Amino acid sequence: MATESALPVVSEFPPLGSYELIRTVEEGLPLDSLEKLKVRGLTSTEISQLVIPARTLKHRKARGERLSAEETERFLRVIRVLELGERIFGKREKLLSWLRGPDFEIPGRTSMSLLETEAGVQAVTGQLWAVAEGIYQ
Repeated sequence: MATESALPVVSEFPPLGSYELIRTVEEGLPLDSLEKLKVRGLTSTEISQLVIPARTLKHRKARGERLSAEETERFLRVIRVLELGERIFGKREKLLSWLRGPDFEIPGRTSMSLLETEAGVQAVTGQLWAVAEGIYQ
């Protein structure tokens, strides 16, 4: 049975549970960190829904501010799901197709839409591990 430790974390962000991560969240990430989500294939609309609303982002840019602690946490949980999913699926395009497709446990929703909450992230992470185990495809 695969475990989370079976796929090493190669994120440039601090590991979960570390004091460095706490400091990063409290300070907030710079707004240009959002480019990392675009590079991984997320659209501006998805970033607006999952991390920071477009209007808020526009105001933050104008004032030269960083992401808030809450927005930084949302960013980090989305990027970690993307990293895990890319390792499991092997190809970014396959992961994005899976995330944007209908969620097999919640009719009328996509796995991507579930990333709006921590509970949703946990559900999607569980589904990703099920895919890694060959339970779902």
